[in-house]
Amino acid sequence: MSEAATRRTTASEESADAPKTLVEGAYHRLRRDIIDGKLKPGEKLRVEHLKTHYDVGAGTLREALQLLMTDALVVAQGQRGFNVAPISLSDFEDITRTRVLIETEALRQSITRGTDEWEANVLGAFHRLSRAEERLDWQQTASREDWEVRNQSFHEALISACPSRWIRHFQLLLYRQSERYRRLSMHNNPIPRDVHAEHQKLCDAAVARDVDRACAVLTEHIIRTLDGIRQLPSNIIEPAKSVEQVTKPRRSASGK
Repeated sequence: MSEAATRRTTASEESADAPKTLVEGAYHRLRRDIIDGKLKPGEKLRVEHLKTHYDVGAGTLREALQLLMTDALVVAQGQRGFNVAPISLSDFEDITRTRVLIETEALRQSITRGTDEWEANVLGAFHRLSRAEERLDWQQTASREDWEVRNQSFHEALISACPSRWIRHFQLLLYRQSERYRRLSMHNNPIPRDVHAEHQKLCDAAVARDVDRACAVLTEHIIRTLDGIRQLPSNIIEPAKSVEQVTKPRRSASGK
């Protein structure tokens, strides 16, 4: 499928979520550029420069940056403006551990309470994701975005029967935090991986109502991205400190 065709498909699916204000539009464009790495981790976000690039006013841009702070994708530097939030292996390890805890609990509750309608929604989301995976081309922006939208929809469908809105809220926040790292992993292909097969196993276990199996598959699926990030060279992401480096007490000047 051509990029133009993929773009039309994605646009029709996302029409209900299309930006309704200038602030929302600027937020989505900035967020996409941060996730894609066009705005680099730690990069200074100068309002006077960005407002020309994104064709919005300074006030609109500042409001969009404030929204990105709630996603933890942008950080404020006191009175010195905004920066893209940094990334690190230790940060992603923390995100991954926490996401596994929250998302597996959400999945457990969702499978237990899921109705036939929930099951149909999971199967439908998996079918749409499978179609996106068949035509996925990481060199095409529209193809990448189409896959990301459908991947998120599949994960949301899986936990949609979880009754806790707070669990679902934090799952979404952690999912979004992991996007930058997932893009790094997908772009650099550090380890061989069949993502479609992983999704197939996850879908099968969920609709079979095999809670323990589904949670185990989901855990492996999430950690697989961390395994890939750990294989990236230090010029892409800083290496993690060893446990010994973190826990070993510093010697005093006297050597004691």
